[in-house]
Amino acid sequence: MDNLGQRLKALRVAKGLSQRRLAAAAGVSNATVSLIEHDRTDPSMGLLKRILDSLGVSFAEFFAAATHVDEKIFYRSDELSEISSGPISYRQVGGDLSGGQLQILYERYRPGADTGQSMLSHDAEEGGIILAGRLEITVGQQVQTLSAGDAYRFNSKLPHRFRNTGNEDCVIVSACTPPSF
Repeated sequence: MDNLGQRLKALRVAKGLSQRRLAAAAGVSNATVSLIEHDRTDPSMGLLKRILDSLGVSFAEFFAAATHVDEKIFYRSDELSEISSGPISYRQVGGDLSGGQLQILYERYRPGADTGQSMLSHDAEEGGIILAGRLEITVGQQVQTLSAGDAYRFNSKLPHRFRNTGNEDCVIVSACTPPSF
């Protein structure tokens, strides 16, 4: 997302926090927050989740579109909301998921892409199907490498991470309930 840093800064200011206080609450350095806010670095999803958790905001709330379309049912490919781009791309069905119970993502992991060393954990259930490529998934102490046609489903409270160990893009369609980011 092009303006991730600007959005994070606006949220921090709206919450009345300095960069230093936000960094301390999230357990990261002040320099890390500054680099993200000035778009000089792209945080891993795990790091961004830690920062947003310390602000009391979910990924869904942070990336929600400015307007909410109540009755939209069908979405063309170009209507998916890009909520993260780079080595890992997340394209969400729908924009504003506040009040919704389901999040559906079209995910693309470039070779070597990783959600980060910090394991993700949130109050939800998630699952997905690998459409192309290979993906190593760690859930708790379990680690599996899945290929096209394989699937996963787990309680998202368990610490987890995703990593493309292959030489080609890994493409997934996933669902999370309730929406987590």
